[in-house]
Amino acid sequence: MMHLRNTTLYSLLTAALVSLVPLMGSATAGAAVGVEEPGACTHPLPPLAPDSVADFKLGFDFDPEDVELSTFDPENWLDSTLVEPSVKLPEGRFYTLTDDDYREVAEELGVETAAIKAVVDIEAGRSHQGFWSPGKPLINFDLTMYRKFAPRYGVSLKKAQKSAPVIFARPDTKRYGSYQAAQQARLDAACNIERRSALESTFWGMFQIGGFNWRKCGAESVEDFVNLMSRSERDQLELFARFIANNGMLDDIRNKRWLKFALKYNGPKAKSRGYHTRLAASYKRHKAAEK
Repeated sequence: MMHLRNTTLYSLLTAALVSLVPLMGSATAGAAVGVEEPGACTHPLPPLAPDSVADFKLGFDFDPEDVELSTFDPENWLDSTLVEPSVKLPEGRFYTLTDDDYREVAEELGVETAAIKAVVDIEAGRSHQGFWSPGKPLINFDLTMYRKFAPRYGVSLKKAQKSAPVIFARPDTKRYGSYQAAQQARLDAACNIERRSALESTFWGMFQIGGFNWRKCGAESVEDFVNLMSRSERDQLELFARFIANNGMLDDIRNKRWLKFALKYNGPKAKSRGYHTRLAASYKRHKAAEK
């Protein structure tokens, strides 16, 4: 290392460096905060620190037939722009699940990995992607749920429809470029009116868990739930694990009682939609692939 022998020059250089510290610190802090645009429902990842549509999941007395897009094919949800599988998150987390991730969580639950993968097949499609764009999990903004939750948080549906008609319209893929981008536009518009009801009215991630189930997933709040959904597929898997463990579904999925599991996970119309038969078929396919 070169030593500064001239003390006067050393003092001048030291003073100059010290004067730059506040400027450098300010820029770093601004970048670290990750300030969102007002009302936006995207959640930046913590910087260096850290079915078909699932139409009905526990505890709400409405007809699942009313849920929009109930026959939408999840295979078509994904956009062409997906997160890079090599992007590593803090604490050893990754955007994209590996077989080891499935195996670890399956062992903790005492279920087979093939059973968990079967649920993903139905909820997110065989591509098993939890994100449609970096930091943006698969979503289904559900208008039926929004009509139920928004008034509870003081939202006038009549005024909302007048000020933000995109919320109440079908996803406009032509305008926004993709189904997921169109759903994000609806969610953002709802967030601009009242955030919590918008987040709770949306189904999230590769397991399509309703935001209103945040407590049953062990989250501290709906914001915490969404932040975890937005962080990684491993987080999405762990939220699913807590969800089924906290809602009496473990024995059914362990013993491959597909109909009982389907009725609890997807709702009373699961049988008529063949949810359980698709689960069984997907399970057999994944089980065969393990051999």
